[in-house]
Amino acid sequence: MDKVVQLASNNEVKNVVEIVVHIKKYLEQEQRDHLVSQLKKTDGIIGAEFCPLRNHLVLAKYNKDIFSSQDVLKTFNSLSLEARLIGPI
Repeated sequence: MDKVVQLASNNEVKNVVEIVVHIKKYLEQEQRDHLVSQLKKTDGIIGAEFCPLRNHLVLAKYNKDIFSSQDVLKTFNSLSLEARLIGPI
């Protein structure tokens, strides 16, 4: 995910927030890959990745000028996931 932020302009980096989201449901690797792909297609979400060895936690980066943390959470839940916001990084 650091690569994504490095590619963003300096102005965008100032507006980036990283949060941790807990997913209650167990997801296989293919499902996790699909979720990350779907999240990255969402305007306002800059990046997403699962925590190594903690497949139920997702680090999500978003542009705070476009999204709020609750909007990110709604995006997760719109994908039929039981997700909860853990907090910022």
